[in-house]
Amino acid sequence: MSYELNVAHLYGNLMNTYGDVGNILALNYYAKQMDVHLNVDIVSLEEDFHAADYDLAFFGGGQDFEQTIVSQDIQTKKAELTKFIESGGPLLAICGGFQLLGHYYIGADGEKLPGIGALDHYTLAQDHKRFIGDIVIKNQETGETYHGFENHQGRTFLGAGERPLGNVVSGKGNNGEDGTEGAIYKNVYCSYFHGPILTRNGEIAKHLLVAALKRKFPEDDFSQQEALPIPATF
Repeated sequence: MSYELNVAHLYGNLMNTYGDVGNILALNYYAKQMDVHLNVDIVSLEEDFHAADYDLAFFGGGQDFEQTIVSQDIQTKKAELTKFIESGGPLLAICGGFQLLGHYYIGADGEKLPGIGALDHYTLAQDHKRFIGDIVIKNQETGETYHGFENHQGRTFLGAGERPLGNVVSGKGNNGEDGTEGAIYKNVYCSYFHGPILTRNGEIAKHLLVAALKRKFPEDDFSQQEALPIPATF
């Protein structure tokens, strides 16, 4: 049996500084193996996001200039994005997208950019410093190990209800202090991984797609999709 999922690529024409659109390509790659067709819409500035219209969402990263613009516009989408998240909607947020789902982000120039507070984290700035390099983390619940490349000036601290995507094996992670990287809240997966994350860590793509399928088609059996083998790509 084949399925269709509707995907919202949030600010896909702006928040793609680090080639994070590759995550959409990776989602398509794994979806085809599951006999799933993805309909991808870019939802950008001055465009409405309706939670009921989408089964999965992706929010990539950008530089401070783009984030300043997006931090203002995303306030108009706050209620519907929060509804999507709280109802179990699967969402992948990378770097700037990760930051703007939280309460606020302090930019390199000291400006405080508001997020939407859908997740309970916040992000501070570093003084003339960035976390750059290869990173490896391990998820304590699944035992899965994820590989990526981090390049971020922000230091993110998780809040209530959030758990890390993984604990840092090597690299800096969210803030270089507490050994966490990324965040998971309900079916939301956040990370600073570029690379893009899904091309090197197909298990996360599988988690997102299976969550979307189970949410949209609760009566169907997706054990075959859950059993899809993911070969190592690192």
